[in-house]
Amino acid sequence: MNTLTLSSYIQQQYGVEPEYPWAKYPDYAVFRHSHHRKWFAILMSITAHKLGLENGEKIEVVNVKAKPEEIGSLRMMNGVYPAYHMNKEHWLSLNLAEIDETLLYELIDESFCLTFKKSR
Repeated sequence: MNTLTLSSYIQQQYGVEPEYPWAKYPDYAVFRHSHHRKWFAILMSITAHKLGLENGEKIEVVNVKAKPEEIGSLRMMNGVYPAYHMNKEHWLSLNLAEIDETLLYELIDESFCLTFKKSR
């Protein structure tokens, strides 16, 4: 999986464009709900050691929200790590080079649903 394919999926599925809010990290993309602006995915290029991996090469990851009761079992899957720079009880980092594509899409969809807030 590459970042362009993932970004296109999110745009087609949810009708949201990536935002690039940090001048210091111009390639970090945030995907937000259009009506309340809450994040449901953050796409980043980080060094692998930030996820506890041995090498220091750059990897592409997407952070997504998950159900706390599922986090432990999800982290046992290939390509799924404790969230970089987010609450590790509620968020995961998914290594785009390792994760199964079907699982990736399921977790993006779940993150969208978990962060969706109905307006009153």
